[in-house]
Amino acid sequence: MCDMDKEKQTEKVNSLAMPEGKPEENLEAYYKDLYEREKAKNEKLAYRLADSQRQVEDLTMKLQKIKGSIFWKLAKPFRVVINFFLASKARILAHGNPKGIAHKILNKYREKRSIKIHGKGSFPTAAQRKEQEETVFPKKITFSILVPLYNTPEKFLKEMIGSVTAQTYGGWELCLADGSDNEHAYVGEYVKSLAADDQRIKYLKLTENRGISGNTNACLSLAGGEYVALFDHDDILHPCALYEYMKAICEKDADYLYCDEATFKGNSIDNMITMHFKPDFAPDNLRANNYICHFSAFKRELLEGEDLFRSQFDGSQDHDMILRMTDKAQHIVHVPKMLYYWRSHAGSVASGIEAKTYAVDAAKGAVADHLKRHGYKDFEIESTRAFATIFRIRYPLTARPKVSIIIANKDHTEDLSRCVESIINLSTYDNYEIIIVENNSETQEIFDYYSEIEKHPFVRVVKYEGVFNYSRINNFGEKQASGEYILLLNNDTQVITPNWIEEMLMYALRSDVGVVGAKLYYGDMTIQHAGIVIGLGAHRTAGHTHYRVPQANVGYMGKLCYAQDVTAVTGACMMVRRFLYEQLGGLDEEFMVALNDVDFCLKVREKGLLNIFTPFAELYHYESKSRGTDKKDASAVRYQQESDRFRLKWEKQLAAGDPYYNPNFSLDYSDFTVNWK
Repeated sequence: MCDMDKEKQTEKVNSLAMPEGKPEENLEAYYKDLYEREKAKNEKLAYRLADSQRQVEDLTMKLQKIKGSIFWKLAKPFRVVINFFLASKARILAHGNPKGIAHKILNKYREKRSIKIHGKGSFPTAAQRKEQEETVFPKKITFSILVPLYNTPEKFLKEMIGSVTAQTYGGWELCLADGSDNEHAYVGEYVKSLAADDQRIKYLKLTENRGISGNTNACLSLAGGEYVALFDHDDILHPCALYEYMKAICEKDADYLYCDEATFKGNSIDNMITMHFKPDFAPDNLRANNYICHFSAFKRELLEGEDLFRSQFDGSQDHDMILRMTDKAQHIVHVPKMLYYWRSHAGSVASGIEAKTYAVDAAKGAVADHLKRHGYKDFEIESTRAFATIFRIRYPLTARPKVSIIIANKDHTEDLSRCVESIINLSTYDNYEIIIVENNSETQEIFDYYSEIEKHPFVRVVKYEGVFNYSRINNFGEKQASGEYILLLNNDTQVITPNWIEEMLMYALRSDVGVVGAKLYYGDMTIQHAGIVIGLGAHRTAGHTHYRVPQANVGYMGKLCYAQDVTAVTGACMMVRRFLYEQLGGLDEEFMVALNDVDFCLKVREKGLLNIFTPFAELYHYESKSRGTDKKDASAVRYQQESDRFRLKWEKQLAAGDPYYNPNFSLDYSDFTVNWK
């Protein structure tokens, strides 16, 4: 259909008026016309959205060309200065604590402190080394460390091997398969000289270079250990890496292990350019992003019936392997310590995906293979703006169940009308109902609006009498619902993404998922909600990550650009299967206003289900406009009481820490600031 035809159709639909005669005799015709009108609006919106996406793609390509120009490269010093001030401004907005020069000095101190804690300053003293070397573990484990060699620079080779021989746990063997060419014969000569003095170093010269997968698989043929560990030929291990892994194996029966890592440049690991503090095992994160990466070690038994690396995924062979091994593992353990140092140099993946562009296609293939094994079909995988190998996965809807959108309301006609009309006018999903739970409104304006909006076939207004209790009101609304899925929604929200319901429902339909939450913005397009961490904030109850970060920001390690597992999401926009909602007793009515959503999500997690945040369902949230703040007068007293109740109820979980928020992060900030204390 051409643009002109679309405009004519829209004009025709908009020209429809309420049929003449008595309304009760013409409701069917009226609502049919209304439906066609809304359908036409959605069609036009979808068309505009597709056109906008094409424009974005064109602009992105132009931007890439600009960044490749000589002028862009020459202007780098100026951009560094500008970005420094923009970052400082963003931090001030996030924390509301402008301290000028003192603030900048404090940040610099934190960076130095982090290097001391996580760089060479964290290496064991002589006394600590002696203690670790003499530790007798209840299990006897040998780690077979696999390193494929190929024309490895001599300096890198020596530092890599030296970091293994320096391990405080001695139960290891270093398995090296060398595919280097004749011009790099020093690689084999050096390794063989070391192997002559240490039988734990095993060397195999390959007749040809078999690629990353082939060379690594050749390393495996040398291995005799109970655990297999994967190590790149140009990287460095922390001296305590194997010792820490042994502790996890003995204490937690770990059969798959990984740790935190840093990327460094130059001659010292202290020249860190990124510090990747990871969450505990999160399957949705792993599908979208190989966040586990280094330093993977796993029980060799997991390889039974499996290849280690598969050549069709060269460039992302580790992502493929990690997806397969974690599928089989029973006890996946994350050691939250900086134990791996990934060297960034020309030609390495750490220096940029441009060095190995084929890795993007390989990563998509690995994720696709994994999803197919789990029974998914007709999905789409695409790169995000964060990074080429950080993915957005579009799952098809396996069903189109009715979604009951429950909105609690008292007065505030403007807020409610904006919310409801954004749902009706923008949503591309049409199997839903809106249940407005009226609670003690006083203005005639809102009752007039109720009378008008109830004419819409998808909208109902039900009355709840009693004092304001957010949990009780939503539980009451759920009892009036007819949908298979419940979507709790605040009256001070406004839909941005037309397919927001589909984006949430694609996860909520999964049997392993409990709750799904959306990405919410303030009116100035800074982030209000992007997932909740327990223990975060002044009350040490729960807090929102990336709070007040600008919409354009990709987040810590790209976290704002892919769907991921989280401990909790906000009840301001929360989707859940109705059966599960009822099974868990709905929202706990002891939490009248605050923390009821986090409490519910924790109950979901106790059932072994996942809670997911997706950044692809976006709404505005004009937070607290309709009920005031929780931090003044009586509200502050109530909030404190509910915080106390929450800490008591979830004491064990709070003590253990949020599994998706690394313990190296400060609980005082929402922007993934490293805890330097």
